[in-house]
Amino acid sequence: MSALNPLTAIAVVVATAATDAVYVMFTSAVVARKRVPAATWSSIWYLLSSFAVISYTENWVYVAFAAIGSWIGAFVSMTYLHRPGGGTPIGAAPE
Repeated sequence: MSALNPLTAIAVVVATAATDAVYVMFTSAVVARKRVPAATWSSIWYLLSSFAVISYTENWVYVAFAAIGSWIGAFVSMTYLHRPGGGTPIGAAPE
């Protein structure tokens, strides 16, 4: 097992945070039945996730950093989607 590289750990956190945020946006676009945004978010999602997978497969400890980034990304994107005073969340079904 190779030594832990702090820059790689930070990059994995950022990549997985971005990946989760993009996944939430992808799901929102799917729920809203918006084909082009859904396809675009999907392709960005795979590009970002590939960096995280390649980075942490050389050292299993990076999986913990991926989990941290995933939590951050989902929390921030859900905060953005459910901002107060914005009415119906982005991608929500019409009432």
